[in-house]
Amino acid sequence: MYQTGHYGASLLAYAPLGTVVALFGYEGVALVGALVCVSLSTLPDLDHRIPGIEHRGPTHTLLFALLVGIALAAVAAVLVESGSALAGVGFVTFAFVVGTLSIVSHLLADALTPMGIRPFWPVSSRHYSLEVTRAANPVANYMLLGLGVGSTVVAAALVAVVG
Repeated sequence: MYQTGHYGASLLAYAPLGTVVALFGYEGVALVGALVCVSLSTLPDLDHRIPGIEHRGPTHTLLFALLVGIALAAVAAVLVESGSALAGVGFVTFAFVVGTLSIVSHLLADALTPMGIRPFWPVSSRHYSLEVTRAANPVANYMLLGLGVGSTVVAAALVAVVG
């Protein structure tokens, strides 16, 4: 998928998590999580700019998703003071989940294309693809964006009604 589709996929994947976090009274944290998730959603495609790294290679794996989650959790651990209210809600764990989820959403969107992904590399080179649409299909990319934005609107409405 292209950038637009990945933004939508990340919003769609993040909406349930953001809803729960907001319903527990941390609306600001939920919003920041959404922004970080969308911001990181295209990170795997940096492989286009790194010589010697195959597109949809190592950056399109669950291992990479876990590494991004660990890196984001480490940054959160450094930024959050131990006495902070954020530390009490498991902010470091939340950061890990957001980082991992942003990459997993990218993988799921790319699995819709015929090129697919090899998510279990280096353990397995098995290729996974649903072959639903080409990555360059603008309709599919905008449909993913629409689903993501729609799920975010529903989540915000739910928080407004219940919260």
